[in-house]
Amino acid sequence: MQTPENRQSMAALVQPQQVHRDLYVSPRLYQLEMKHLFSNCWVYVGHDSQTPKKGDYYTTQIGDQPLIMVRHTDDQIHVLYNRCPHKGTKIAIDRTGNTGKFFRCPYHAWSFKTDGCLLAIPLKKGYEGTGLEQTEAAKGMTPVGAVKNYRGFIFARLAPEGISFEAYFGESLSSLDNMVDRSPAGRLVVAGAPLRYMHKCNWKMLIENQTDTCHPMVAHESSAGTAVKIWESMEKPEGTPTPPAMEIIAPFMSPYEFFENMGIRTWPNGHGHTGVHHSIHSDYSAIPGYFEQMVAAYGEERAQQILGENRHNTVYFPNIMIKGPIQQLRNFIPLAHDRTLVESWIFRLVDAPDELVARTAMYNRMINAPTSMVGHDDLEMYERAQEGLHAQSSDWVNVQRLYEEGENFDEVAVLNGTTERQMRNQFHAWLKFMTVTMPETATQEAAE
Repeated sequence: MQTPENRQSMAALVQPQQVHRDLYVSPRLYQLEMKHLFSNCWVYVGHDSQTPKKGDYYTTQIGDQPLIMVRHTDDQIHVLYNRCPHKGTKIAIDRTGNTGKFFRCPYHAWSFKTDGCLLAIPLKKGYEGTGLEQTEAAKGMTPVGAVKNYRGFIFARLAPEGISFEAYFGESLSSLDNMVDRSPAGRLVVAGAPLRYMHKCNWKMLIENQTDTCHPMVAHESSAGTAVKIWESMEKPEGTPTPPAMEIIAPFMSPYEFFENMGIRTWPNGHGHTGVHHSIHSDYSAIPGYFEQMVAAYGEERAQQILGENRHNTVYFPNIMIKGPIQQLRNFIPLAHDRTLVESWIFRLVDAPDELVARTAMYNRMINAPTSMVGHDDLEMYERAQEGLHAQSSDWVNVQRLYEEGENFDEVAVLNGTTERQMRNQFHAWLKFMTVTMPETATQEAAE
């Protein structure tokens, strides 16, 4: 459909208990998301440990906008559009590197400081008297609208004006705090390159699935379920410890009651997490010496508080999920209305035992790799849904489980762990940030 670009038309697609299938299958709506939604939200860019030295850069994107995250000479992180203001050439094409004290365009050798300011132009006398200094090109590489470094995690808002970082995330930052505080030094560093693989589906399907607790025991029965059956059928001497791989995969087969009792917390602006009371990460074996290091750093009471918080999946709208207990971040990068690249990153807890990052790496390989046992179960469901939504039997996708009349998504809520409130919360945020820069009606749209 040719969706009008106004608030009224967008609101018709999001109802309290259902959303229109066009949110997943319409190329036009996807284009509007790139223009509006990803511009108005605060979106994860990278981690400052990826650019530890001055001149280090990392190329990435927000929506369909190519960006460079770079450490400037003042040691601050800047996020710039990856585009020369002269002819539009991409400045950097490598994923990561060190540019020294300036960027140099490979086309005409215009150069820019690492904060984006124009440094030099070859044959500059050719611009004398032309008014170049009054143009956008003279300003250099364009910075994004706003940047925030929160405890090493870099977020950006493309729009020059909009909601502040603090107002956007609010109390949800407690999940990031917990992940960082699990380091005795209070710092994380990225541990290697991410695992990447492509999904032939809309990006929102992956975001919804992160807090969908009614699918693990169904979709993962063939993988996790088989592993559990094999382990339970094996003859083992009494007292045989459960292998780390089984500690990781077995909880996926927990019954509905386990997930109901774990709880879901939702925050304003589309953020939320599973695992309020316990989670699939609650019963991992202790790593020798780790608790003692935490006590030395924080004191026993505070160390117990930090390690006793075992949230499952925390979704930061629009497109990342973190797992604090195992220091993982998944970035769901939209490439088309039916294509999503998933990056699964892991982090090392500074000054913590190496066994922790080893367990995190094992989890990542088992659950999120292109060769994983569990991830392909989800992938199969996403792709079936993407295909199935083209069926003309219904225009609507149901998100009604444990719906309550008059839900207020501007308030924090803690509910039954199998509620779909977090999905409804995300679509409420989708509508909010999709339309903040749109005209109210088709009449206003035409007038503009």
